[in-house]
Amino acid sequence: MGDPVSPLSTPIRLFVCGDVMPGRGVDQILPFRCAPQLHEPYVRDAGRYVDLAEKANGAIRRPAGFDYIWGDALAVLNQNAPDARIINLETSITESNAHWPDKGIHYRMHPGNVACLSAAGIDCCVLANNHVMDWGYAGLAETLNTLEKVHIRTVGAGANLKQAQAPAILDVTSRGRIIVFAYGAVSSGIPEEWSARSGLAGVNLLADLSRRTVDQIAARVRQVKCPGDVVVFSIHWGRNWGYQISQECIDFAHMLIDFAGVDLLHGHSSHHPIGLEVYKRKLILYGCGDFLNDYEGIRGHENYRGDLTLMYFIDIDPGTGMLVELKMVPMQIKQFRLNRVQQPDAAWLQRALQDHSCKFNSRIECTPGQTLRTVLQEKNWQAYVC
Repeated sequence: MGDPVSPLSTPIRLFVCGDVMPGRGVDQILPFRCAPQLHEPYVRDAGRYVDLAEKANGAIRRPAGFDYIWGDALAVLNQNAPDARIINLETSITESNAHWPDKGIHYRMHPGNVACLSAAGIDCCVLANNHVMDWGYAGLAETLNTLEKVHIRTVGAGANLKQAQAPAILDVTSRGRIIVFAYGAVSSGIPEEWSARSGLAGVNLLADLSRRTVDQIAARVRQVKCPGDVVVFSIHWGRNWGYQISQECIDFAHMLIDFAGVDLLHGHSSHHPIGLEVYKRKLILYGCGDFLNDYEGIRGHENYRGDLTLMYFIDIDPGTGMLVELKMVPMQIKQFRLNRVQQPDAAWLQRALQDHSCKFNSRIECTPGQTLRTVLQEKNWQAYVC
């Protein structure tokens, strides 16, 4: 194997993570608050999620500053200085009261709290997920308008099908561009009615995971990709809990790399990190896990340790689209804030990732410094976490 880095290329560094959910309970501790009324079977007031978190881990100051929720992650972001920061924003940003009927969970954040995204320097929000339209078409429209006003790019949802399918294009100085495509799958809980159409707002919903769909995606990539561009395919798919990755998903991810010009697959929907793969020297993150949520104190699924999250820093060679280095930094959600983990928790996360990435020949080991890194060897990649 030769060096995957082009002789004259400087790698592009991306930050990605899983689901960022600053709505519902988290919204209630921020400077602006939506009305707390919910339409869930068991919880009718968003403040109840704050009560559960405080009972589990202690009092949360209110109102919290816009940077509060990022906690220790802010210093890590600044230290690693990514060229672009991409998140899956799994909430509506709206004061709309028109909740989507027959849906059990409804996430929303007050538009005044959008400053919490700016506080972390977020460049692009993926919206192709199962909560962006929790508060109807009015909620989606306000979400898009609010993010546009603070100059945060959106992808995966729009006022019509053309806008929902359009990629987000992020310039990275003179080194090229990052082109983000975003799709959602019904397997993640996205209602089929949310699918955008020519004259109807909605999300960019995948028809299926077939080769025909890959060819359609490839045609869209060819329309915009130029030499030096890095193409990110962000997808909301699969179940919330469990490590199983279907062969259909694996085949789809491989086809995107083989035939559609995709350089990085950014998967999310799982509430905990699942396996990763380096396929033909391109990174596939099958499920990044939740990054921030209001689940503290909620019982059930403790075995998956959904409180443990990962920051993914990915260096990609713009000349080849190949992975140069992957570094992951473990965090823990506590008091609706991201905190650096202790060694026992990092070791637990390492074992879980190792167990479920080994099928892809990904080796994960603990090293000093509480980071995860990859190094290329002759026969495989190794991923390190501590």
